[in-house]
Amino acid sequence: MHSISSPAVMHPLSLSASSRFLSHKLLIPSSFFSNFKTTHQGFHTNFTKVPTFIRNCTSPPVSAKPSSQIRWNRTKKSEPDKKLQALRELFSSPGIGIDAYIIPSQDAHQSEFIAECYMRRAYISGFTGSAGTVVVTKEKAALWTDGRYFLQAEKQLNSNWILMRAGNPGVPTTSEWLNDVLAPGAKVGVDPFLFSFDAAEELKEAIAKKNHKLVYLYNPNLVDEIWKGSRPMPPNKPIRVHELKYAGVDVASKLSFLRSELLDTCSSAIIVSMLDEIAWLLNLRGSDVPHSPVMYAYLIVEVDGAKLFVDNSKVTPEVLNHLENAGVELKPYDTILSEVESLAAKGAELWFDTSSVNAAIVNTYKSACDRHFEIHASGRKGNLHNGSNDQSWGPSGVYRASPISLAKAVKNHAELEGMRNSHLRDAAALAQFWVWLEEEVDKEVKLTEVDVADKLLEFRSKQAGFIDTSFDTISGSGANGAIIHYKPEPESCSVVDPKKLFLLDSGAQYVDGTTDVTRTVHFGEPTAREKECFTRVLQGHIALDQAVFPENTPGFVLDAFARSSLWKIGLDYRHGTGHGVGAALNVHEGPQSISFRYGNMTPLQKGMIVSNEPGYYEDHAFGIRIENLLCVKEVDTPNRYGGIEYLGFEKLTYVPIQICPCSLLRRLIGSIITTLKFHRCWMVLPVNGFGITHNRLSNSDPVLSCPSIVSFGLLSYEVSVHTTYNISCW
Repeated sequence: MHSISSPAVMHPLSLSASSRFLSHKLLIPSSFFSNFKTTHQGFHTNFTKVPTFIRNCTSPPVSAKPSSQIRWNRTKKSEPDKKLQALRELFSSPGIGIDAYIIPSQDAHQSEFIAECYMRRAYISGFTGSAGTVVVTKEKAALWTDGRYFLQAEKQLNSNWILMRAGNPGVPTTSEWLNDVLAPGAKVGVDPFLFSFDAAEELKEAIAKKNHKLVYLYNPNLVDEIWKGSRPMPPNKPIRVHELKYAGVDVASKLSFLRSELLDTCSSAIIVSMLDEIAWLLNLRGSDVPHSPVMYAYLIVEVDGAKLFVDNSKVTPEVLNHLENAGVELKPYDTILSEVESLAAKGAELWFDTSSVNAAIVNTYKSACDRHFEIHASGRKGNLHNGSNDQSWGPSGVYRASPISLAKAVKNHAELEGMRNSHLRDAAALAQFWVWLEEEVDKEVKLTEVDVADKLLEFRSKQAGFIDTSFDTISGSGANGAIIHYKPEPESCSVVDPKKLFLLDSGAQYVDGTTDVTRTVHFGEPTAREKECFTRVLQGHIALDQAVFPENTPGFVLDAFARSSLWKIGLDYRHGTGHGVGAALNVHEGPQSISFRYGNMTPLQKGMIVSNEPGYYEDHAFGIRIENLLCVKEVDTPNRYGGIEYLGFEKLTYVPIQICPCSLLRRLIGSIITTLKFHRCWMVLPVNGFGITHNRLSNSDPVLSCPSIVSFGLLSYEVSVHTTYNISCW
């Protein structure tokens, strides 16, 4: 799944060799493979790192719900015109007095996934995509979203709304539009908790060109005012300790690292507001946010202490003991501003990552510092008049990127082992799912896209350590696959059409890891156009998978590996190629990425996890995407030019790729064929032991004469990893 820019016991399963996916073969003579060696260097290097055992993962309560239940319980978009009318009436209320109001997608922590009670933009507009910004004036209402959501927004917005396709030629930004439609000197209201300080400052500067003023409305949030009666309650689920066997590093060591950073920057304390950073730093996990195992909290880490601002009702005795042992004091969640003001008054130099800490917190600090400075300046004038040389000054703050983000992105040994283990269990669930789906299609059972998503959840929920999905499953048949972040709704979703491409992008949160995998399949015979596009996407996927690059290479340098094959025929896709992934944390994390957006100069480092997900989408026709997760590793190259280290990728995803939609298979020559073979073969042994059984395979296949091949490679007995006859479609 793309980030913005872009979670029991296994039941036995009989894998039938007669299934259509499982019987499709590449129509290539077996002699064609004789030219390829089976001692693929990467295979042996990667395979030895994959554990063949399963940890005893104790599962916390499962929080995932079937898609149908989630969809029906969500805030409905009925009568948005009345909501707009009610919102506009508040513009002229006493103490407000604004001409426009901006409603972003985020909560107070700049989260991608947010609790239902904070889905204000979705409530007011009816648009449920994860990225978008609403601007409402007294006469107009507009929504900005990116290319992943154009088609979805077209479907969900009614005639009261203007859809702004952000990034397209001629489409204004929010500030440009406000400058155009508002009379000079207008007041634009925002909730400062919902904007990072950087974003608010950028907006303030942009609208000042027309003498507009940005007005901070701390309380109440205007959408909350009209949502009162039906607004969901804030989440109140218990926090849990993330065990050291999964975290790898204890809290004391992490806090020690952070405090050394404070000393290096002459900071008194750091304000941490990103929920995944707090969870990682304190080895805690929560259930406040759908798909992300985090809890709503703020954290202040000082040189000699730490304070966690959280709803005390979520803190279990185990968590309280865990925090006390780490020297972390508990404070009420809603006292963060008063604490910041108190620290400023004491002269504390607070460290803010202004790209994530909200404007309300930073402005509170700055205002308190200004008052502190005025008091000292006033006193200093008197002292100087009396001959004193007092040179005291107020604090000014430290404004730079959080050091936690990069530390969290580079996984330690335990985190990587957890990611490998969780991917094994995820692969077992997906194997069961794909066999079930094909059997249902063979029986001509009519399944909706929601039915498919719910069944996949059922299979995953039986795996040890399963907690939740890592994002809303994207289950798109035919034209719906072209909606990059499509979310099927029970009342409007399509029936899975066996004559069309089917795209399934899904992931899970386990107690020890996070998964994200996309496969595009066809149950019949794809068109020539679909084959051509699928082949190009697969070529790009493999090119990135095989990439070797020097250390200190930023991700954007690798983006062209995945796009080059599409570019050769004038095609492309409107999303990044890869995003970072957390270890039992957010499915999207930074700072690393692989994207055409070249501004991110973060180099890829050993231990980072990124997705590899090129795609291609034809509006109103079909969508194709192939996604694996990869771990950056050191590569043993025959040369080391400049004495530097070279890096490559270890595969984490074990789900086979259906290759029957490929056309012009001779394009997939040499190392590419070897890689496909390797991808399947690498999956064989690690998945043993999951209780999966299979029927006895016949040895009658004219192309694959090796009797030890089953379509998913999920065998209950040992299989030689050196066979050259395991490159079949499934």
